[in-house]
Amino acid sequence: MLKIIPLGGMGHVTQNMFVYEYEDEMLIVDCGIGFPDVYMPGVDVLIPDYRYVLKAVESGKKIVAMVFSHGHDDHIAAAPYILNQLPEFPLYGSPLTARFAQKRLADAGFDKTVNIISNSEPVKLSQYFTVQQFNITHSVPDTRHVLIHTPEGVIYHGSDFKLDPTPVDGKVSDLEGIAAATSKGVLCMLIDCLRIENSNWTPSETTVGPALKEEIAKIKGKAIVTLMSSHIHRIQQVIDAAGEVGRKVAFVGRSVEQNVEVALELKELTLPVSMRVDKRDMDQVPDNQLCVIVAGSQGQEGSSLVRAVFGEHPILRIGQNDTVIFAADSIPGNEVYYYGAIDELSRNKIHVVYPAVRPDIHHSGHASQPEQEKLLSIVKPKYVMPVGGTDRHRFKFYENIALPMGYNSTTVLMPGEGEVIGFQADTFKPLEKLTLQAQIVDGLGIGDVGPIVLSDRLVLSKAGMVVIIIPRRGDQLMLDKMDIVSRGFIFIKESTEVIEYIKEATADIVHKEKKLKDDELERIIERRIARKLYQIIKREPMIVAEIVKIG
Repeated sequence: MLKIIPLGGMGHVTQNMFVYEYEDEMLIVDCGIGFPDVYMPGVDVLIPDYRYVLKAVESGKKIVAMVFSHGHDDHIAAAPYILNQLPEFPLYGSPLTARFAQKRLADAGFDKTVNIISNSEPVKLSQYFTVQQFNITHSVPDTRHVLIHTPEGVIYHGSDFKLDPTPVDGKVSDLEGIAAATSKGVLCMLIDCLRIENSNWTPSETTVGPALKEEIAKIKGKAIVTLMSSHIHRIQQVIDAAGEVGRKVAFVGRSVEQNVEVALELKELTLPVSMRVDKRDMDQVPDNQLCVIVAGSQGQEGSSLVRAVFGEHPILRIGQNDTVIFAADSIPGNEVYYYGAIDELSRNKIHVVYPAVRPDIHHSGHASQPEQEKLLSIVKPKYVMPVGGTDRHRFKFYENIALPMGYNSTTVLMPGEGEVIGFQADTFKPLEKLTLQAQIVDGLGIGDVGPIVLSDRLVLSKAGMVVIIIPRRGDQLMLDKMDIVSRGFIFIKESTEVIEYIKEATADIVHKEKKLKDDELERIIERRIARKLYQIIKREPMIVAEIVKIG
């Protein structure tokens, strides 16, 4: 039986990671990060829950390869966090994707080669798995769809794509190759459904260039453009627009700087030497002759853009005559951070241009409804599984495309979170359901921050903390020496009444519960003081009670 296991979950746009399992072999397609939401303070990124793979390896199963579909972080950037937990196996991708992934791995200390697959070249990975990759257009060059040959049939792994008739690099989707390779039948097709709500063909990336040029030409100071760091075609159009209006270009932000270097090496990007300015020399170029391409278009905490927005970047300063152009839209679920950066700039009276006010400075890299219909009509799978979108996108695909094209509820697969599906003898059946929990990356730790820690952080961020310190000498609790320490709750010097109330309420609890052990008494104090404070001042700070032995 062939199993398909979406370890990044279903109904998500990011954290892409699929496991294809047959007998004792596993093939992994993509390994991407996700972004924390506002309820995850202090979290850097999320990575897929790969515990299933760890257990399978421990039981004797073998990972035959990991294949990357394209170079966006939500498809490659979790690999450095996961590979050191797994045995050795080969990695594959298109030339640009391979280099992007290799850079990510090198940054994490991995000396690993990502093997290059040529367009349509069959690569036999193992006894049960052979793959082919086919060129498809998207918002990063060298994007591929993956054809997976298995003993149960052919699977078409169609992650992020659009069918751009006039891409910036002139490399159109290999629809003829896809048609030929799938002509003998496809068992199941996974297909990107993110833009199903759009009924018009997604505009070509080449239409963005003129809008960027028009906006940059109007700017009196620096033109500061933020975009997805791997969107090499968009970077090329910013470079071209800047050159046409007489501006030099500087790059700020590790991710964009690295990706530009890789793209230049592979000739996926053209930048005249005379136009380039080192970021450390930006102050030597007049503002009205400078264009800065900066990482952080999603408003990520700690990104170069956000540090510049708040005046904390060591090199990049945003002045009153500058304009910041967001040549990217927000990733679904990340709107708070994205618009938070725009709002902060606006509060500082900085002119900002973003897709909501100038739609043609950004066009999606995802296929809309007619493109999805076209690709589905070419591949003609027996089963179809919409992926890459939220639950509303998946259901709209079922309603608006699959049903009119002759599919039904038994041939459109929409597994829920953690559901494993299986294919045997040309038929489909649901299998077990995994409990998936995205692994949290917090500093150097992976998976060691859970719901309780996040809940505590939220409490601290909203209402602060109160620490109640009670000295103990021998058998005696010294309530007259009790101390109250507050952080982020109230300014103690101006809130003596609240502090005295906490002391009196704590003393009352101690008298009533004096037979309890210290640790039990601490927990009782924490719970009851929290309730009492909420009843009085309608705030819920974190309460920490500590009984400290002295003498």
